[in-house]
Amino acid sequence: MGQVEFLSRLPARVVVPQAVAEELSQAPGSDPARRAIESGLFQIIPAASQPKELLAWDLGAGETAVLAYALAHPKWIAILDDGMARRCALSFSLPMKGTLAVIILAKQHGLIESAAQVLYALCGADFRLEDVVIREALARTVGEVWKKK
Repeated sequence: MGQVEFLSRLPARVVVPQAVAEELSQAPGSDPARRAIESGLFQIIPAASQPKELLAWDLGAGETAVLAYALAHPKWIAILDDGMARRCALSFSLPMKGTLAVIILAKQHGLIESAAQVLYALCGADFRLEDVVIREALARTVGEVWKKK
């Protein structure tokens, strides 16, 4: 949605596993995430050791790399939206956040004007999250109103 650059301005450092960078390199040249990676906006990190218990989940390369890094660095928070990857993270008791939480953080740090507007745009691009979850999160954290469009 053209908002990827705010990740680099959050107080916490964001790193991207090599496997995620490789996946993004296959996106269209106009893709904001691909452009952010290619511009050097984020530090690309090498693959962490992938325990057999993680590999048994048979996730995509990017999700596996994110989870392997989180396993190796327990104080880091994994950013995951894939349902199976989130279940895997829970099984390992790994801290994680999804896109909704990242957007709320960006709003709380004044990096975006409206969390709801970013979420409307995401939902228009097939971002799947229940309206009730969005409505409650926005009301509870940033005081914004969510109305299904």
